[in-house]
This record gives sequence, C-alpha cells and structure tokens, in this order.
Amino acid sequence: MNQYLLTICYLIGSITFILGLKMLSNPASARKGNLVAAGGMTIAILGTIFLYKDIETGTGLNNYTWIFSGLLIGAIIGTLAAKKVQMTAMPEMVSLFNGMGGACASLISIVEFNHLSKELATNPNPLFLPHEQTKVLIIVIGLIIGSVSFAGSMIAWGKLNGRVKDFSFKGQNILNLIVLAAAITSACFLVMNPLQPNLHYIILALSIVYGIFFVMPIGGADMPVVISLLNSFTGVAAACGGFLYDNKVMLTGGILVGAAGTLLTILMCKAMNRSLKNVLIGSFGGGNKTASGGSSVQGQYKEISLSDTAMIMSYASKVMIVPGYGLAVAQAQHTCHELEKILTEKGVEVKYAIHPVAGRMPGHMNVLLAEADVSYDNLLEMEQANDEFATTDVVLVLGANDVVNPAAKSDPTSPIYGMPILDVELAKTIVVNKRSMKPGYAGIENELFFRPKTSMLFGDAKKVLQDLCAEIKNV
Repeated sequence: MNQYLLTICYLIGSITFILGLKMLSNPASARKGNLVAAGGMTIAILGTIFLYKDIETGTGLNNYTWIFSGLLIGAIIGTLAAKKVQMTAMPEMVSLFNGMGGACASLISIVEFNHLSKELATNPNPLFLPHEQTKVLIIVIGLIIGSVSFAGSMIAWGKLNGRVKDFSFKGQNILNLIVLAAAITSACFLVMNPLQPNLHYIILALSIVYGIFFVMPIGGADMPVVISLLNSFTGVAAACGGFLYDNKVMLTGGILVGAAGTLLTILMCKAMNRSLKNVLIGSFGGGNKTASGGSSVQGQYKEISLSDTAMIMSYASKVMIVPGYGLAVAQAQHTCHELEKILTEKGVEVKYAIHPVAGRMPGHMNVLLAEADVSYDNLLEMEQANDEFATTDVVLVLGANDVVNPAAKSDPTSPIYGMPILDVELAKTIVVNKRSMKPGYAGIENELFFRPKTSMLFGDAKKVLQDLCAEIKNV
C-alpha cells in the first residue's frame, strides 16, 4: 500500500514540476509556478520520508532526527538568504545554490560508490555483471558533472560578487582538455574495474580542478551563459541520482532542469550571436581586456543637464527606458518606476526595452523591475523594442553598455560584432546615464556615446533618477 501511495506522490511531484516550469515562461504566472513546483517537491519529500520501503529488506527510513535536523537547518538558511539578498546579488545567489545542487549530486555518487565497492569486495566472482558496470558508469557520470557544476558555480559566485578575478594563462584551454581527458579516462578504467576506490577520488579531484579552470577565464559578459550551462549540468547530475535510486520524481526533475538549462544556454548564445564553443574558449569579456575592435576614442561626447533632460522627457510623446546592470547596482528600480508614473501622469507613453543578456543572469532585469511593480505589459523584449525605437522621442539608457553598442553591427573587428543589440540609435534623442565613460565588460568604447543624437548624463543611477523626478514635477 505504501508503495502505491509513494508512486502517487512522485506522480504529483512530476506533474507539478512540469506545470511550474510552464508557468515560469510567463512573468505574470512565474511566482505561482514556483509555488506549485515547491508544493510538489514538498509532497515528494514527505512521501519518501514516511512511505519509502526497501524492496529487499522491507524497512523504511528510521533516522528521522538527522533527516528533519537537516531539513530544518536548510529551511532556515534558505529563508534567511532569500529574505536578505538584494536583487543586485541575486545572480551570485543563484550560482551559489546551483553549486550546492552539484555538490549534493557528487556526494550521492561518493556514498553510492562506497556502498557498491563494499558489496563487490565481498563478491568472490571476479567478473563484474553488466548491471554493476552500468551502475558504476552512472555514478562516475554524476560525480564528474556534479563536481564540475559545484566548482564552476563557486567560481562564478566569486566572480559575480567580486571576490574572484578573471584569470587565464597561455595554454589554459589545452590544460583544461588534458584534465578533462584524464578524468574521463580514469572513469573508463573505474567502470571496467570498480575495485579501485582511490581512482574514484582521483576523478573527483580532477573534476573539481577542471570546474575551476573551466570558469576562471570566462568574463562577466558571458556569465549569463555560464550560469545557465552550469544549471543544466546540475540537472543532469541530479538525473543520474534518480537513476541510481530508481526515483522517478528525482529523475524527472533532473531531466527538466537539464533540458531547460541547455535550451536557455542555446538561447543566450543566440542572443549574443556567439557559439557555445566561442563562449567557453573565447573568454569574451575576461581578464584585462584589450579589445582589438573599436578605437579607444571615437570623438567628443556631449553632456546634458538634469533640467534639459527633464524638459525633453516631459514634452515627449513616447519614452523608452533601457535598464542595464548600472540600474541594478544603484538599486534604482523603484525610483525608475516612480519616474515612469510621473511621466505617465503627464501623458507620456513609457515602455522598457529588455535585452536578453542585460544584467548578470537570464531574466535579471525582468525580476528587478517586477520587484518595483512595473507592469509586465510595459516590458518589451528586444525584437518588440527594436520595432518601436524609430517612433520613440527619447530613450533613457540606465547603465547599459554593450547591449546598445552600434559596433555590434558596424565594426567587423569588434569582439561583439554580430551580437544582436537594442537599436536605440533609431530614436530621435538618446540620453545615457553612466557613472563614467568607462567601457563595459567587452572592454571597448561604445560608439553610441559619441553619436550626434546622444547626450551623457553622468552620476549614480538612483540619485540621477531621484533628481530627474523632482525636475519633471516642476516642469
């Protein structure tokens, strides 16, 4: 009876995962989708704890003290982290939690291999059965992928919060391939002869080293791609755990995460017009960049005052706001929404143009603006926004850089050439808010800043927007 109830719990969990993922595709239903999937996960966890019975022994889980202590500690840490984290720090939090998923998959592989090696050591038959070798194969796949995801996510977390700097050296890609080849070769030997416990830990060490070197040279501009790729790794590693335990809901969840992460990685690469190979080997935006494309000085830029900016925006018919990471750093999303409301009251149509890789992770800007209660209807994706720039009177660029750089279309020598951008230059007037003229993560000057229709409004985004709101109210 318990087995049937547990199967129903797993079925409910699997269905809610699929429904939740589907609901995440729409900003209006994303929050509800998270809750639906979380509810299904809760049912699956409780079902496993209270209903699981071992087929051979007929016994269930009995170490409830350890189980619920772990659940309680994890729940407290997760709740506090979620409540305290700033939206600007959300990307590194995602990387950190994703890394914990990879570490969990690695620990499962280590524990299961230790169990299996003990069983095999007592087996007088020196030949290993196919199902035993298959189990070892799944274990080492989960170990390699989980360890790479853990180590890579930790480096990505450090890069995003500034604790780890981009690092590369001559021949690093070759060394990476050698380390990966060594891990795979060791895994093949272990599958053929599982009675080599030390080899298991060698694979673990090689995988961690590869995960570190794998992410180290990749720069901030490519971090959205790296995060989604590592997320897919964790999903695949979790699916391996589902195979090991014959756990249907764990398998379903891992496959969904792996597939979604892979598709998102492909979409991010498409949005940047870069192949995944180019992202992983090219190290776009990494290290101390000295871009070959784009000259260091494109001409003279002109500044605009707050009062002039307030004047042209107040008498505009249509204003488009382009948010970038500078907006997130300044935590200016609420002030930006206040500006939108003030302009709307004056009869100005206000919309937001969102580039797919704006910020530090996929959907970063959408979540940031949603936190400030910006209407989803006003958030335009790149294709929609590009269709409307020609009829826009004023574009206000807030901390965005490479995603509005015309060099992506005009300069074949530029490292961002071919990357789809927001065509803000089609608007009648462009106002760019930045702290300074410092280049973006691609390490090149932005040609847009020196165009005749562009004016620079320097300063912290939040302070500038606050002052701009006050000026517009007096117009």
